Amino acid sequence: MGGNTLGDRFIVTSFGESHGRCVGSILDGCPAGLPLNESDIQPDLDLRKPGQSSITTQRKEEDKVEILSGIFNGYTTNAPICMLIWNKDSDSRPYDKIKTIPRPGHSDYPAMVKYGGYADYRGSGRFSGRLTASYVMAGAIGKKLLKYVLGIETIAYTIQIGEISCGKISFEKAKENRYNNEVRCPDPDIAEKMKESIMDVRKSGNSLGGIVECVSIGLPVGLGEPVFSSLESDLSKALFSIPAVKAIEFGSGFEGTKKTGYENNDLFIKEEGKVITLTNNSGGILGGISNGMPLTIRIGFKPAASIAKIQRTLDFSSDSLIDLQVPGRHDPCVVPRAPPIIEGIVSIVLSDHAIKAGFIPNVLRGY
Repeated sequence: MGGNTLGDRFIVTSFGESHGRCVGSILDGCPAGLPLNESDIQPDLDLRKPGQSSITTQRKEEDKVEILSGIFNGYTTNAPICMLIWNKDSDSRPYDKIKTIPRPGHSDYPAMVKYGGYADYRGSGRFSGRLTASYVMAGAIGKKLLKYVLGIETIAYTIQIGEISCGKISFEKAKENRYNNEVRCPDPDIAEKMKESIMDVRKSGNSLGGIVECVSIGLPVGLGEPVFSSLESDLSKALFSIPAVKAIEFGSGFEGTKKTGYENNDLFIKEEGKVITLTNNSGGILGGISNGMPLTIRIGFKPAASIAKIQRTLDFSSDSLIDLQVPGRHDPCVVPRAPPIIEGIVSIVLSDHAIKAGFIPNVLRGY
């Protein structure tokens, strides 16, 4: 089973399964000299963990991170950093009952075929959203590295649940308010409506999708390589590794397709000696390379596939159609838990590109 590693210089390898002993990541290539301990990582894990509210899965996990290597006297050493959290509240019995019944909207069927029936099906195994904890661990280090060396900040927040959406929100307002409610929307009035819609759909045994916006400020000009390693290419690949992500757009995105070139082009000006653009329809990237403007991404999530509503599907053991009510504990909407995951993934990619471009040295001195 390949495809578990991300990055060229800031390299993250994810390991573990949803109902296995643990979930973790190994980060290789972090420069020496970054002050680091578990308290730098735990807050982001706490924001992602299950069982925090009435609109998330009621699986209870402490998700307490342990750093096993790569730190000495409170600083990174440039050696691989191994981090993990232990799984303590997994119940595999419901999955044993449906191991021959592929759930609609899930990876069960293609995984069954690809791995000959040997893949861990408990809690979706390697395909589970629980694996995003490994992204958050490494991403928290990337976030600290970027802020420590370059002053880059990345925030993500919910802008749409189902058909309920909020208007444009400033970076500072979003940064201050995004975690003040259960749905992670910076607009408190809209957030309450979003929560109500999730609760309503949960009562009917169904689920909702939505959109998360992510903004990074402070990027230098020059992150990204032409063609296959463009900043957009690498960010898209990484973000699509998050389960349930089905759409990504940068800047004006699909709305930009409705404009003329004259309307969509960002005009260059100079302000206080710095080159900026009057608008940011490009989302901070031109030709696959950062242009110094805020990196703006919107990520679309499909409705959670595990629902209590009865669905018809195929039972492989009898080759017959049956009624399935998916057992277990599941999120009626995965979007509220996504912002810290997205912040982590984006920070991993930006760290990788910043190191490749020479903006972050191998040994940190004088920061």
